[in-house]
Amino acid sequence: MTTLGHIVLYVKDLQDSIRFYVEIVGLGLRGMTFNGRAAILSGGSTHHELMLIETGEAPGPLRGKRIGLYHSGWKIGNHPDELKAVYNKLRDMDYPLHGKADHSISQSLYLFDPDGNEVELYIDNPDYDWKQNDNWMQEPVKALDLD
Repeated sequence: MTTLGHIVLYVKDLQDSIRFYVEIVGLGLRGMTFNGRAAILSGGSTHHELMLIETGEAPGPLRGKRIGLYHSGWKIGNHPDELKAVYNKLRDMDYPLHGKADHSISQSLYLFDPDGNEVELYIDNPDYDWKQNDNWMQEPVKALDLD
């Protein structure tokens, strides 16, 4: 295996989830399937990185210590200015952030999608050569100041 191909999420409201993953994450809507009950989205790396399937009302993701998906991470650019632009956009939209972090190798914003799935929007640190240096694995997570 060389690449994670895609993620499929069951969602309560397909249009709300499409809006989030297009307007906030930056994916493009490639099309609809399953008689309009599912959406195919892509960031351009492959035919689709995300499929959303509408289920209607159902229990949401578990919280706290659990087995299963913790969050999905979406690389939204290559430069700190791009992360800052997304941060400012979220603030302008009054979209709540769950957290911000500097992981040495990357800088991240954390938020929840309309169904409560945690989503990480990140950029890789352009000054960090992760192919040659794995020290980041032992470094503590630091606060990220974007204000």
